[in-house]
Amino acid sequence: MIERSSSHLVLIPSYNPGIKVYDTVRAACAHWAPVWIVVDGSTDGSAEGLQALTAELPGLRVIVLSSNRGKGGAVLQGIDLAAATGFTHVLTMDSDGQHPADQIEKFMAVSMQHPDAMILGTPVFDASAPQLRVQGRRLSNAWANLETLWAGIDDSLFGFRVYPIAALQRVMRHQPWMRHFDFDPEAVVRLCWDGVTPINLPAQVRYYRREEGGVSHFNYVRDNILLTWMHLRLLVEFTVRLPVLLYRRLMPICRLQFKSSRR
Repeated sequence: MIERSSSHLVLIPSYNPGIKVYDTVRAACAHWAPVWIVVDGSTDGSAEGLQALTAELPGLRVIVLSSNRGKGGAVLQGIDLAAATGFTHVLTMDSDGQHPADQIEKFMAVSMQHPDAMILGTPVFDASAPQLRVQGRRLSNAWANLETLWAGIDDSLFGFRVYPIAALQRVMRHQPWMRHFDFDPEAVVRLCWDGVTPINLPAQVRYYRREEGGVSHFNYVRDNILLTWMHLRLLVEFTVRLPVLLYRRLMPICRLQFKSSRR
């Protein structure tokens, strides 16, 4: 029996995930409690299947949204409920089996040691990873690092990560974006702007073929247009924030040099 945490929970947004969702949830529950899954307006019968699974898995809670709100919208619904219940941190992971459930405990332990930080997964790809996706994410990562003045984001797109709930609520409530596929990269950029330190940990990622039960909602044209629009918005805001970001970056160096000169 997994001891139930009162501060950290696993949060899984899910939309028409296919059969791998049941393996994903079982694996998450084998490594952590509680586990919440937000069924984001799914039409594939997974809501009913997951609700039936709660009889087998006492640490599981299923939250069903009547309409599709997008990944970020589902995460926001989950963290609002989590905060109201007294939780302080969530580990987000995808419902399609790509993310490593056996790393949950490690990520949670690091989060507990550094509660003010966000713990970001750095994907370790195997042969199953589509090269177009692997190579394409480099551009988004480059933009995210520029927008944060190289604050230390190894990967901006990988959704296996631990967030401080209050900080994530704060950045999401103040603007209307971050509700769809743009959620993961915009979250890390805005949290860095808000002073949340990123800590990167390696995590294996597995892409399942369709015949293995894999389901992907990634649309190369649509989602890359969304990412481009997101980074354009962030770059405009970055230019406004640049003096503050430079001040934060340079002041510790100036203090250190000042102390050295006084010796």
